[in-house]
Amino acid sequence: MGKSGKVAYFMATLGIIFVLLSLGGVITLGSEGNAGYVHPFLSSGPSAGEDKPVPGGAEGKYRIVIDPGHGGKDPGATSASGKEEKDFTLALAQKVYELLRQDPMFEPTLTRTSDEFIELEDRSKVANDLNADALISLHGNTYEGPETVSGTETYYNNEGDGSHELAKDIHQHLIEALGFRDRGVRQEDWKVLRTSEVPAVLAEIGFLTNAENESVLLSEAGQDKAAHAIVEALREYFGK
Repeated sequence: MGKSGKVAYFMATLGIIFVLLSLGGVITLGSEGNAGYVHPFLSSGPSAGEDKPVPGGAEGKYRIVIDPGHGGKDPGATSASGKEEKDFTLALAQKVYELLRQDPMFEPTLTRTSDEFIELEDRSKVANDLNADALISLHGNTYEGPETVSGTETYYNNEGDGSHELAKDIHQHLIEALGFRDRGVRQEDWKVLRTSEVPAVLAEIGFLTNAENESVLLSEAGQDKAAHAIVEALREYFGK
């Protein structure tokens, strides 16, 4: 073999070795120690450690955002005995959250976990950013006047996204569980509902300014009934 032939042979051999080493590198990336690894530049998925929301209902879980109404500098209604609505809504929301957390069907989130003020649009933003399957805003009603007013009211805004059906389910379960007067399901342009991009319901569980309603709403037993009613309604709605 001439000198030029030896050089060509040597270069070809180096080329084969380089290819084999390259293939070995690819195989190593797929080894047990790096199982599932995808280079971030080759994937549109989240990088390691990045918590990127996926569409609701993924992996069999429905994302539910529970919003305890009011909070912080916004106390809400003052009850017949002088209690504040913001404390009632947080206590009830935490009960709903715990029930949902124990159910493999759901993945719950609270808009607040303490006595803090949150703007209305920021409450719905939590649900929007999570691409949640539902937003439930919890409230206690108030009435100032000579008449005795009591009962449960449930509100929705968007007619076509499932909010109306969800409102009806939640309302019916609350009426059956608490036995308050049925004041109906109503469509309203409340900001927390209007700014929501997911099915959203605002539940006025009962009138805190009504002594009989208040005694139920502020009791452990009453809150447990209301929480179970809301969770059962969500199971029914998403089980259809």
